[in-house]
Amino acid sequence: MKSLETLSQKKEKISMITCYDYLSANIISATDIDLVLVGDSAAMVIYGYETTVPATIEMMEVHVRAVRRGLSGKPLIADMPFLAHRKGLDLTMGAVDRLIKAGGNAVKIEGAGDSLKTIEHIVKSGVPVMGHLGMTPQSINQFGGWKVQGKKEQAADKILSDAKELERAGVFSVVLEMVPSKLASTITKKINIPTIGIGAGPHTSGQVLVYHDVLGLNPKFKPKFLRTYLNGYESIKNALNDYSNDVKNGTFPSKKESF
Repeated sequence: MKSLETLSQKKEKISMITCYDYLSANIISATDIDLVLVGDSAAMVIYGYETTVPATIEMMEVHVRAVRRGLSGKPLIADMPFLAHRKGLDLTMGAVDRLIKAGGNAVKIEGAGDSLKTIEHIVKSGVPVMGHLGMTPQSINQFGGWKVQGKKEQAADKILSDAKELERAGVFSVVLEMVPSKLASTITKKINIPTIGIGAGPHTSGQVLVYHDVLGLNPKFKPKFLRTYLNGYESIKNALNDYSNDVKNGTFPSKKESF
């Protein structure tokens, strides 16, 4: 297994995938993917919510345990859900404790600012932390929707400054979501830890996408930054229709498939 320390040396591009379940994790284990994230996007992808805000520590713990059972040979990052790191240090460390004991090798925390001291404390407690800047989904109500962040100079300077502060706080990597490619490139050059992009152009240290999106399981989800590698929706739909037809015309089960 590549260690988080090895991945943080910025020597090669990092591939990261977001995953929520045992079977998917089992498949990922057999691939060249470097890092796996159990994201709070589970609230949207698995449970059908419109944002990540409804994710809870209980929800995240269940999915971390499931992925951990199926994953081998790869580090696992667990998302800290909405407000889980903003309810006081004791409750924050309790949430971190649950996610690590569920099988996480590290946690991911959105934002910087007032969270920097908390992040520093978590790191000093022996838990690796991944940062997350730009379009941080937990702040969608503040942003007013899914919008590219850092397009104006002042906003870009703030994201760069936050990235430097996160590095000083001890994070081993920073996710940059939906920021201009030029800004992502600048940040990647200015800090000594890897940047993982999603909608941040090609000049980051690595990229992250959601497993279901890579496989094309939701044809309605077509953001600019997404490249699908399989038409999974059509393939699965056709397979289910073939099964249904075989049942209805009496060709399944066959004698071979019967006791």
